[in-house]
Amino acid sequence: MNRTLLRGGLVIDTEPTVAVHHDTDVLIEDGRIAAVGPGLDATDAEVIDATDRIVLPGFVDTHRHLWETALRGTAVDTDLMGYIEQVLGGYGAKYRPEDVAAGNLAGALECLDAGITTVQDYSHVQHSRDHTDAALDGLASSGIRAVFGYGQSATAGLPVDPAGMRHVVDRASGLITPALAAIGPAFAPFELTQADWALAAELGAPVVVHIMSGPLAQYPLQLLQDKGLLRSAVLYIHGNNLPDSELKLIADSGAAVAVTPAVEARMEMGDPMTGRLKAAGVTTGLGIDVVTTAPGDMFNAMRSVLALGYQTMTAAEVLRIATLDGARALGMADQIGSLRPGKQADLILLRASDINLVGGLHDPIATVVTSAHPGNIDTVFVAGNPVKRDGRLLHPALESALAAVRSTAEHVHAA
Repeated sequence: MNRTLLRGGLVIDTEPTVAVHHDTDVLIEDGRIAAVGPGLDATDAEVIDATDRIVLPGFVDTHRHLWETALRGTAVDTDLMGYIEQVLGGYGAKYRPEDVAAGNLAGALECLDAGITTVQDYSHVQHSRDHTDAALDGLASSGIRAVFGYGQSATAGLPVDPAGMRHVVDRASGLITPALAAIGPAFAPFELTQADWALAAELGAPVVVHIMSGPLAQYPLQLLQDKGLLRSAVLYIHGNNLPDSELKLIADSGAAVAVTPAVEARMEMGDPMTGRLKAAGVTTGLGIDVVTTAPGDMFNAMRSVLALGYQTMTAAEVLRIATLDGARALGMADQIGSLRPGKQADLILLRASDINLVGGLHDPIATVVTSAHPGNIDTVFVAGNPVKRDGRLLHPALESALAAVRSTAEHVHAA
């Protein structure tokens, strides 16, 4: 049995409520959390001194386009339509399989470096089977837990390729879970949505889909209900301009919404969503979306939610949507998102003694949400395996992964 004991940390758990536990141990056995509490037995365990460490569940990024890692900062000064034209229609059309592999590997490593242990990768750059395999290879190499959303660019106007989706299902294993990344009723003719929903149902895969009011459906959730397609295994993304009646349909269906507040604000998609979703009773996850426009870590994303949600969201609620509620949004709350014994050992350790965190033990939850950054992360575990120790990523090909991203950036700008 493989055992690791984190000794004497300041533990922030998220289940059943977000709470702080001082001088607490966490025992990991064979990739799962075995026990949480003071004075746990360390027999045959590797002991890690967690004194002056904050221990909490790994972050769950519920919406991200990892392939765009090499396009960082390219769409900061444009709106949504400018992003679609420039990034999806421009740079994305030039992507080779090796570019997708580079973006997915480096993007996943960026997630891990920042304490994101699970990412929903909405991969809408599927020009060929080789592009798909490259994306999956990059994720598998990184060591991250991922929900891989296979789909087409919104500029293509095509349903998800059934053969390609079946290939993804066949390849998914271990830490990678398949999902169908649909264009959806707001952006495509409804027969495409029907085909995508039918394929997802056939394969038992969840759907991830961008949603808004218009341009092809002012009430897309009502349309889905009228056609008998409203279901729980769907993660809707954004939805800033949806009326409250549409949010109620999401809540009633048991589905969830992923918000990406920094990108939504910068691309002028509409008012912040977290307060409205909370009021409607919708399970809400937090995401980064695109590093073309916003930082790639959850600390900045949490601060965006807090800043845009005055009197609607507490620091504890923000931390929960970045962890346990994100897991719920992905249908994985029984596996990740908290430190409950029996769950996968996806967790992170922050140095509480760092200059930007010291003095913050009056309210450690608020301190993490308002003040922490990726540089504070000392250790990251995914399924009990360390992927970052002593503040450094452990991936053996880190330098070549960074070089590949630089090569992609040069390729898309020169072509």
